Amino acid sequence: MATPIPVIDDDIFSHESVRDARAVDDRVRELAPVVRLGREDIVVMGRFDHVSASLADWRSFSSRSRPWHDPSSVRPEILLTDDPPRHTEVRLVIANALSPKALNHMAEAFASDAAHVVERALESGGEVDAVSAICRPFVYKVLPDLLGLPEQGREHMEAFGHMVWATMGPMNRLFHEAMIGNEPVLAWVEECCRRENLHPDGLGMAMFHAADRGEITPAEAKLLVGILLSAAADTTVMTIGTAIRAFCEFPEQYQALRDDPSKTRTAFDESLRWDSPSRMAGRITTRDVAIEDYVIPAGTRCGLLFAAANRDPRKWPEPDRFDIGRNLRGQVGWGAGVHMCVGKTLAQLEADAMFRAMLPRIERFEAAGAAEPWMTTIGHGPVRLPVRLVAA
Repeated sequence: MATPIPVIDDDIFSHESVRDARAVDDRVRELAPVVRLGREDIVVMGRFDHVSASLADWRSFSSRSRPWHDPSSVRPEILLTDDPPRHTEVRLVIANALSPKALNHMAEAFASDAAHVVERALESGGEVDAVSAICRPFVYKVLPDLLGLPEQGREHMEAFGHMVWATMGPMNRLFHEAMIGNEPVLAWVEECCRRENLHPDGLGMAMFHAADRGEITPAEAKLLVGILLSAAADTTVMTIGTAIRAFCEFPEQYQALRDDPSKTRTAFDESLRWDSPSRMAGRITTRDVAIEDYVIPAGTRCGLLFAAANRDPRKWPEPDRFDIGRNLRGQVGWGAGVHMCVGKTLAQLEADAMFRAMLPRIERFEAAGAAEPWMTTIGHGPVRLPVRLVAA
């Protein structure tokens, strides 16, 4: 006989919980292998072995539905909400466009943009908000350039990202705050993703070329441009910001990276593990699933707690320590299985360019105030990060 799943009535998506998300998620993980959130009526798992196995088992944990799934939301409904075989067909279009071979030509432009951003930040006199001075100016330049989006309207990227992340959580106060004033933002997204407004050599146009070849429909091509815009921006902004926060807290690790710049991608991966930009992924069970002594019934909407799993002490020695020498095999910051992040190569190229711009120019980072979290229920990272930049 299955053990009853423990229930907690805490609101883990409130303003207060989001401000303390690391501790909140870790407490849920340690309560039991499977926990039901009474307020939301969903089941969550936070232990590494269970999260990793569930991500890999798309037949049992389907992406076709998930907690708070709303097909009419502002988030483009494609890829993330599909299972194979359609997911595989659509994913291949993006995977080809984002392959190392396809993106290598962008390395020089990324390096130039990163160097320019770091030099401007240093010109400010040393004390900056790392998010607004480094992370966003870089990602919000290189990503729309890569997609071939018009210059006009890019100031809406931050608000659009906030809205998209809000749709992944409950329709609470944080959700409604994110949706305030969304009409001009959504109008911009609608226009900039149209074929006629994309640069002919950009990644966005490659989606429409795939439609011309019959691999996807024109409507799906437009949705994929929106997915790339929404999914590839703020995860990278947050992860670079989190890395800078780690460099302040663990200065010896930044020095180790300066000593061995070949570890830039390892440092980015460790940032994903140390404080993942997504608190959870949503799924729905297609059958009864046994997790240790518990059974999750078929049709249950579930949350797989990425961030908690990536700090599970059962898997990671000293999980709260940022360590670029750590064996990161299996960390779930990129997801796992068929839904592993298709933009991994792009994010790594961006991080590589930014870290390599920092290392010879910035001797160390020092905290100049408390980091402020981005107030969204599922997206997680600093929205403001006061630091002092000590020039090399």
